[in-house]
Amino acid sequence: MKRIRRVRDRIVLHPIMSFLILILVTVVLSGILNLFNVSTTYNKVTANGSYENVLVSVESLFNLSGIKYIFSNAVSNFSSFMPLSMFLITLIGIGIMDKSGFLDSFFYILTKKMSKRTVTFSLSLICIIASIMGDISFIILIPLAALLFKYGKRNPRAGIICAFASLSCGVGINIFMNAIDSTLLGYTTMVANMITADYVINTTSNMLIMSVAAISLALIITSITEKITVPDIGTYQMEDEEEDYLTKREKKGLIISCFCGIIYALIFIYNIIPNIPFGGNLLDYSQILYIDKLFGYNSFFNQGFVFVVTLLFIILGLSYGIVNKTIKNHRDLCAGLSHSLDGVGKVLVLIFMASMFIFIFKKTNIGPVIVASFANLIANSSFTGIPLILLVLFISALSALLVPGSANKWVILSGVLVPVFMNSGMSPEFATVVFRAGECITYGLTPLMAYFIIYIAFMELYSQGETDSITSNIKYIIPYSKYTTLLWIVILIAFYIINLPLGINAFPTI
Repeated sequence: MKRIRRVRDRIVLHPIMSFLILILVTVVLSGILNLFNVSTTYNKVTANGSYENVLVSVESLFNLSGIKYIFSNAVSNFSSFMPLSMFLITLIGIGIMDKSGFLDSFFYILTKKMSKRTVTFSLSLICIIASIMGDISFIILIPLAALLFKYGKRNPRAGIICAFASLSCGVGINIFMNAIDSTLLGYTTMVANMITADYVINTTSNMLIMSVAAISLALIITSITEKITVPDIGTYQMEDEEEDYLTKREKKGLIISCFCGIIYALIFIYNIIPNIPFGGNLLDYSQILYIDKLFGYNSFFNQGFVFVVTLLFIILGLSYGIVNKTIKNHRDLCAGLSHSLDGVGKVLVLIFMASMFIFIFKKTNIGPVIVASFANLIANSSFTGIPLILLVLFISALSALLVPGSANKWVILSGVLVPVFMNSGMSPEFATVVFRAGECITYGLTPLMAYFIIYIAFMELYSQGETDSITSNIKYIIPYSKYTTLLWIVILIAFYIINLPLGINAFPTI
């Protein structure tokens, strides 16, 4: 067995080396494409209601100035890479919850009377709904999913895969509008108003179709996880067998810690409710919509929520540890805070290489050039109805592989998609739904998505000697992607043919 593992280790390329190869290929490819002057144009809608013709070209990094740019920005890029800081800060809070025993007791109470399938479905649905928080949900829910499965006597890697698949395949499924949807809404409305003056799109226009998609996707992900992922991922060697019951002290610690956590959460919630005495202190009042006040780029929620959650984790773990005497002094506290950071050296190197690849690929403009070419393809097509829906769905899926950011793609595509849909008798709201559905298909398959590396990192932390690669980790997500594609095709065509309401005062057709 050991000999087989050594042979496999030689064959399978480590993710760190994979990212290094991707970096070299990207740099060389940028030079070749720039040599042939690869470029394209697209129509960008401006704030004053007009189109601006934008030229986007591939920028070469395969020259002296490009190499100097990479080297001079390597350190600053890594230090400002948002998933890195979020990853480390979240591990601090999770570490003390885990070390104190809080998570073991909490997940035991949570799952002791629930079937494995119910636990998986609940996790998947929570992850899908959590897309309202944006990319922060990847940082918080993936490690918790690992521990949920671990303390449920299951392989934590299956929990990681389930959570990541739910978060990525559900990235465009927002029952309640979030900051990304608000940004897309702005561009959609501007383009729609250029065709039909005073066209109004409300913030609940997609609520019904997204609710159907969320529940259906959670059921599908549950089935794939239990029937494919869990058997494929194998068993996990537990460190030790815990007693299958809670002592009176553990129950007391759980009650007190949850009470402290609820008080903390209520204080936070009170401060994001506007128009109440001494409330709403954490909102960004420079914005108009409440969703932007809460989730906008400069909002407290967007910039400080990870630390807010980490502090909640510390409160839960510390109060539980004090009651159960697993934390007796400041040394125990410090040991708990650093518990989850043990052995993350290889992961930090992995995150560094991933951040460099994303940084370099963005600089080359290869992604935007291809997406802009897709926009021109749609503009020149004569498709209408179902063929147009399918064309846009798959183009959105391909675009998400190269430009994961929703807003960046919609800036390029909205100037074409919205007019094409409206001229075909379909609504701007439906155009946005189809675009977001396409993102759900491939968002979890691209190493260019910044939080893909968080998935890889936690798979590495729970590897127990397994040899992973980028391709093997992507392979786990492919079944979810396939069935997400089928789900969205069925939902989109059904809503279009029957003309079911997408939400309040919104339909697929005009």
